[in-house]
Amino acid sequence: MAQLGGTFDATTVQPQEAFSVIPAGKYKAQIIASEIRPTKDGNGQYLWWEMEILDGEFAGRKLWERLNLWNNNAQAVEIAQRVMSAMCHATGKLHVADSEELHFIPMMATVRVKPAGKGKDGREYDASNEIRGYEAVNGAA
Repeated sequence: MAQLGGTFDATTVQPQEAFSVIPAGKYKAQIIASEIRPTKDGNGQYLWWEMEILDGEFAGRKLWERLNLWNNNAQAVEIAQRVMSAMCHATGKLHVADSEELHFIPMMATVRVKPAGKGKDGREYDASNEIRGYEAVNGAA
């Protein structure tokens, strides 16, 4: 049980809407948060990014990225480094020591819809969004 310190009045707060994917396409977005998190198996770490779409019909919607920069799987690290490089080029920050250096700089994110299905772990997953690339807002890297 958790005492709320008063009565919560749900009539004064708009209910959260059900999650839905955004259509595939290119969206102007910016990184608003990042942190290093441990991998599920505890043998590595990944850089977690939270992004926000800046304009259009989906302004304010969130996107997420996970980069396995510290992992025993060399291929996973290489892929993560390539994605990180694309993010750096898209923001114009080619030498970074802290992920916050990439925060709040607009870039274009190419988003696709990953269809619902069964994951490698055997669990069923709903359709979701996946970021497939980054580029500078004006199209120049």
